[in-house]
Amino acid sequence: MRKNIVAGNWKMNTTVPEGVQLAKEVCMAVAQAPGIKCEVIVGVPFTHLTAVNEVIDKNYVGLAAENCADHVKGAYTGEVSAPMVASTGANYVILGHSERRGYYNETIEMLKTKVDLALEAGLKVIFCCGESLDERKAGTHFDVIKNEIVGSLFHLDAEAFGKIVIAYEPIWAIGTGETATADQAQEIHAFIRGLLAEQYGAQIADDTTILYGGSCKPSNAAELFAKPDIDGGLIGGASLKAQDFMGIVTAF
Repeated sequence: MRKNIVAGNWKMNTTVPEGVQLAKEVCMAVAQAPGIKCEVIVGVPFTHLTAVNEVIDKNYVGLAAENCADHVKGAYTGEVSAPMVASTGANYVILGHSERRGYYNETIEMLKTKVDLALEAGLKVIFCCGESLDERKAGTHFDVIKNEIVGSLFHLDAEAFGKIVIAYEPIWAIGTGETATADQAQEIHAFIRGLLAEQYGAQIADDTTILYGGSCKPSNAAELFAKPDIDGGLIGGASLKAQDFMGIVTAF
């Protein structure tokens, strides 16, 4: 059964005390809100994971890391492995975010390894894909998204794929204030679900949660979430204030 999910992606924001306070506010708001119709997740910096895990109630809010290494252990100074992430109490990891692909040259093959290591560590994966403005203007956006998904995920068997959440993030709509229209987002989400159906069959495709991740905010969340193939959001800037984040959570 497909889940609705709203996941915050704090990125490189908040100190540990600030993050703990924000997580407390989100958890309390979710616990007190009547009839929440989605799973709520906070994706936080590595430094915050253990402290946030200690103050949230997992009955109300899940916990995600924003990345993990493509190695299990060893001489990789500054890296954080999937088993390390899992040991903090996190139950999700965000992989393949466009900022990781763009700024840190994460490749399709590298992300394939990260996905495998995350699943082996018992983490669920929020896997990001999406096109740049140039790729959309050139009409290659469907090919870009297909290559990212096929190259990093389609080696998984059906059981493993059941632990994947996909997040479509049009790169041209991240942190720019621009947002894909609900129809544009729905078109891509339906395309992704079609790819999954071809690979894994209609049931798994229908059961897979696909999130929208491009400047989703309280003012447009309800319109986006009303589309049949949009199952929630991966939320950046609007996740840094509990009130704004809850405006999206309650859009369901």
